[in-house]
Amino acid sequence: MTSNPADAERSNTPEGPQQQSQDDLDEMELQRDSLRGRKFTLADAIGREAGSFLKGESPIPRLVQATIAIDTFIGRNLADTSGVVQVVLCRWVDENTARVSRHLDVPLQALLELLESIVENPPILHEFVWQVDVQWGKVNAERPFFQRPGQKPHPEDEHTHESVRYQLVELRDRVREALMQG
Repeated sequence: MTSNPADAERSNTPEGPQQQSQDDLDEMELQRDSLRGRKFTLADAIGREAGSFLKGESPIPRLVQATIAIDTFIGRNLADTSGVVQVVLCRWVDENTARVSRHLDVPLQALLELLESIVENPPILHEFVWQVDVQWGKVNAERPFFQRPGQKPHPEDEHTHESVRYQLVELRDRVREALMQG
């Protein structure tokens, strides 16, 4: 018991211990009422335990969040009129989980590394452009123009080694700017 009336008044506020324990009792009674007449199942037990498992955390795995952040950045910053370079690049990001996993706190760092590996390695760039051409062919239901390494591109080829490389270098520069800003 408290002898000071101000102390007694404070203990009856919602922040006070008496009110908090009353809230706990009300919660327990509500749970009992809702479970009365029901069989308790394993699913109930898992649900009760899992209820507090993710408190404060997103139910979306961090890898998925990082991949979405990268894909969103690509969509907003890649100059790609046909959209097929974006589709292929996002697919490469999705398939490159090891690289993305190393950069969950700064997902754009993973994108920067991927872009550098493509633009700085001609065989990888040629494979990337080949996949872009295949995607273009699927989207347009036409046979694409496949440029071979060391050959001049077809005059109507929208996705040449050089044009795709230029798009990726532009995107890489935007990623660098974004990383420097914060």
